[in-house]
Amino acid sequence: QVQLVESGGGLVQAGGSLSLSCAVSGGTFSMYTMGWFRQAPGKEREFVGAVSWDLRTDYRDSVKGRFTISRDNAKNTVYLQMNSLKPEDTAVYYCAACRIREMVVIAGEYDYWGQGTLVTVSP
Repeated sequence: QVQLVESGGGLVQAGGSLSLSCAVSGGTFSMYTMGWFRQAPGKEREFVGAVSWDLRTDYRDSVKGRFTISRDNAKNTVYLQMNSLKPEDTAVYYCAACRIREMVVIAGEYDYWGQGTLVTVSP
């Protein structure tokens, strides 16, 4: 059974930074594409970024240059470093694991999900 547990959310002022972590247990972490998604109130879940098993990364345009995804296979953990945060980044952030060994940006193709962690950016 694969389990994902996010941590690191919280309240930050605009322009600030937060770092999210997602610890994965079970499965074969090093082979997964790991993604981060977010869902703001009243909106659909959207792709934030992902890192493939071979360390390729992809991001949605609105976070490019501000967010960085990394992974530590020795710790079975994926990270999302968020800098220059904006109020529109406020959302519940989810990490997800995909068994497809390619860059995957569609939520429906991810196999396992964490419970989410709330990020609130105040003006």
